[in-house]
Amino acid sequence: MDQAGPSSLKALLFQISNGYARLLLLDLLRLLVDSPCTAWFDVAELSADSPDDVEGMDATAAHIANLLSTEPANIKLGVGGFSMGAATALYSASCCTIGRFGNGNPYPVNISAAVGLSGWLPCSRILKSKVESSQDAARRAASLPLLLCHGRADDVVLYKHGEKSAEVLRASGFRNLTFKTYNGIGHYTVPEEMDDVKKWFTARLGLDGSR
Repeated sequence: MDQAGPSSLKALLFQISNGYARLLLLDLLRLLVDSPCTAWFDVAELSADSPDDVEGMDATAAHIANLLSTEPANIKLGVGGFSMGAATALYSASCCTIGRFGNGNPYPVNISAAVGLSGWLPCSRILKSKVESSQDAARRAASLPLLLCHGRADDVVLYKHGEKSAEVLRASGFRNLTFKTYNGIGHYTVPEEMDDVKKWFTARLGLDGSR
């Protein structure tokens, strides 16, 4: 089965933007064992007990929000990513839902849809309580379209982390969530997955004329 790298991923998804929506797709970043790399925030390990680099994630989410804020007010905004980019996209969606960053500063833009491919949900332990503490956040969570995709053979960000992320998001009130799995697929994308993403974004952002 053919694999699609970051460049083809970005090109494919920008084809759905056609003047009615903008999608910011975060480039591929992988967790590398015993190998230094440039990343958007620190990740020691993926586990229920590992600490979250809230300061680093806030800085990254703020950069993404600044990029999105330059778009016209009548443009629907979507954010998506792969691996660490997926974590950043989901964190940005969480901040948008709650209305503020982890440091308490207001989140400045409205995200209409978010996609996470082969990633995980940062700050999952506190998301439910933050959403439930605000009626506005609960309302936004219930309506925000989310798509999570994960290969069952992923040996970098294990499948269980994607599955757990979907479970936490649903338990936190994100009712409009789709979790798609791909048998035999590792830490990469394939044409079938990208077709699913394109169709999902087209429908959720109303690019097919349904909204």
